[in-house]
Amino acid sequence: MTRRDFLNGLAGTALSVTPSASRISQAALAAVDREPRTDDDIVSFVQRVAGQHDPTLYAQILGAASEFKEGDEAIGVAAESEETRLTARAMLARTRLGEIDRHAPHQDQLYQFAASVVDSTQSANWSSRTVGELKSFLLTSSEDDIKDVMTGLSSDVIGCVVKLMSNEELIRVGQTVFNPLPGSQIGARGYMGARVQPNSPTDNVDDIRWQVFDAFSYAVGDVLLGTNPVSSEADSVAAIERTLQDILQTFEITDVLPHCVLSHIDVQSKVESRWPGTTELWFQSIAGSDDSNATFDISVEKMKAYANARMGAYGLYFETGQGADFTNGHSHGFDMVLHESRKYGFARALSCEVDRATGPSRQPWVHLNDVAGFIGPEVFRSKEQLVRCCLEDIVMGKLHGLCLGLDVCSTLHMDVSLDDLDWCLEQIMPANPGYLMALPTKIDPMLGYLTTGYQDHVRIRERFGYRVNDRMWRFYQQLGVIDDRGQPTEHFGDPAWVYLQYRRLKGDDAPAQEVLEDARQQMEAVRARGLFLAEKHDANPWDPEPQLQQEVRRIYDDAKRSIWAELTPAFVQSLQGVNAFATKSADRTDYILHPVTGEELPQTVEDDLTDLRRRHEGRYDVQIVVSDGLNALAIMEDGHLQPFLDRLRMQLRESGFRPASDLVLFTSGRVRAGYRTGELLFGGLSGRRAILHVIGERPGTGHRTFSTYMTAPEGSLWGKAGTVDHNITRVVSGIATTALRPTEAADDVVRILSDMTAADT
Repeated sequence: MTRRDFLNGLAGTALSVTPSASRISQAALAAVDREPRTDDDIVSFVQRVAGQHDPTLYAQILGAASEFKEGDEAIGVAAESEETRLTARAMLARTRLGEIDRHAPHQDQLYQFAASVVDSTQSANWSSRTVGELKSFLLTSSEDDIKDVMTGLSSDVIGCVVKLMSNEELIRVGQTVFNPLPGSQIGARGYMGARVQPNSPTDNVDDIRWQVFDAFSYAVGDVLLGTNPVSSEADSVAAIERTLQDILQTFEITDVLPHCVLSHIDVQSKVESRWPGTTELWFQSIAGSDDSNATFDISVEKMKAYANARMGAYGLYFETGQGADFTNGHSHGFDMVLHESRKYGFARALSCEVDRATGPSRQPWVHLNDVAGFIGPEVFRSKEQLVRCCLEDIVMGKLHGLCLGLDVCSTLHMDVSLDDLDWCLEQIMPANPGYLMALPTKIDPMLGYLTTGYQDHVRIRERFGYRVNDRMWRFYQQLGVIDDRGQPTEHFGDPAWVYLQYRRLKGDDAPAQEVLEDARQQMEAVRARGLFLAEKHDANPWDPEPQLQQEVRRIYDDAKRSIWAELTPAFVQSLQGVNAFATKSADRTDYILHPVTGEELPQTVEDDLTDLRRRHEGRYDVQIVVSDGLNALAIMEDGHLQPFLDRLRMQLRESGFRPASDLVLFTSGRVRAGYRTGELLFGGLSGRRAILHVIGERPGTGHRTFSTYMTAPEGSLWGKAGTVDHNITRVVSGIATTALRPTEAADDVVRILSDMTAADT
């Protein structure tokens, strides 16, 4: 391959996406007059071709060395061909580690914080050695030798070395390095744990409790009882915390298994301050740059303070995922693997902060869950890419010294099916991640995505010989679902039995049949609310009962219909005072594959919204926006939108708000289309002005739910284009006649909006 061919391969995507990268590539092409040298590394190549070190061209070549992913293509750093990729990898392999550290694609406070915990002595020892030499070392050395060296590896170096490895080589490193959590076997060789995720579309504590009983009946759950809440209100979060805590206290396993409600860390802190002792492990999603973390409303300083606050507590729990930075508009022109590695560097540095705060008396748990596949096809689309992403992340997490778990998952608009997930697990599990998610079935009833069911854990344990944390395994034996030989008992897969033991420990001495009948009635009530509970039904404990499998398939098929459905003209015309617009998405396929098109408005729409503002004359302080989102059927469902809007407008007026009589509606609309609407309608006006964005989403819950995103800054902030984002937005989700009823949701929206604007009333 000539240098001209190579640079053409780099420029292929950038020419139409990233103007600055395009100019650099064209200039580089003009300078090429001879064949590339076989001793080129990335730094020398960029210097020679561009005449100086050019960060954008450098980042392009780093990105080209990665396995192909759509998210890298979107920002112009994916190789156009396999030949270009191999050339980029060859140059990367010849690049010295010290050069990688001296030419960071982006520097900010997070980068500096992560670098501050890197062992300078080890880093210096390896600075003159190449990325290719590091790869060979990792593939041929013992765990102890690797652990000595990895303390001196920066996040960028770790992100670079995995680019050079095949899947088989990534598995080999994953099988070599282990970072178990203190005082446990979680994350140790031959162990594979579970974070039980008992989500409820309405935060119903009975739904949550029964999903935990179900998990325990399969001897699943040794890392965390961790619920994703619908509501971020402190009272609601505290109620779930107490529910999980009660289960652990009743079974006397609080010193073995922690609990957590995955609300924002500020909310968890608020709950702990109001109800001391209610929380245990504290959660936060983290990103790989300062501005991307600002989208989550966190910073390095805030997270350092929280790390110090966990002294004497269980510790911290982080979630990440390749592509989150890019989808939030903060790619900084470099690839998703490096972004992901920097998140692990952030977690490593925070882990050191926790260790310093706690001291030697108690080592808290700090672990990370990689939610691979949760974002959508704009990041990557295929099952093969999902496997690659998971293997890369396992190795990067382990080389950062972290106990890393996986959510091997897929959103319903990706080309990854229920059956594909089983294939993915077969490919990934030999790398021995620390843990997986665990739900009653493969479909999350609140988040509406595909992940790992309880019975999948049973199958994986049988298939790969993985064990559960020893202390929890003894608990499951005492519970009676596993016998002394580690084999399932007659009570295995029977959540009613677990409930009976729970009641006995509560002091209930009623006849067993009476308690079991009560259990059956409660389980039916849970199922009537649309949640699944798995029960063992035959000799194979890892096979769901046929009827349950059929229900999961039905919801999967309905989700596919919901994703591709569009608002009908008749429905749009039925809405009173509607101003119907379309975003920049050319069609539904464009909207699904290129989400940014659903966030941007054509000039004609901006002009129409400006005219609407003139008609408003500043008289209104609330604008309701409706979008189809990923679930147009949820918006069009009988009893959904109109009752919600009627109740919402009435409650807004009674609470002193002035809602606009006009309704703004977008086809192919995403949440950020609402922010753009707010900028055009409210920018520069006095006082707080709110956008209430009603959007169909989370196909796959079985409920056809919609959500309402509430954003209410001052008009002066609306006037700063691109400033308003998710970090100042709150949401009420899971709205449906079969979940959070629309009229009740309207009351919640107005109550929360009143709290958001309380400082001005």
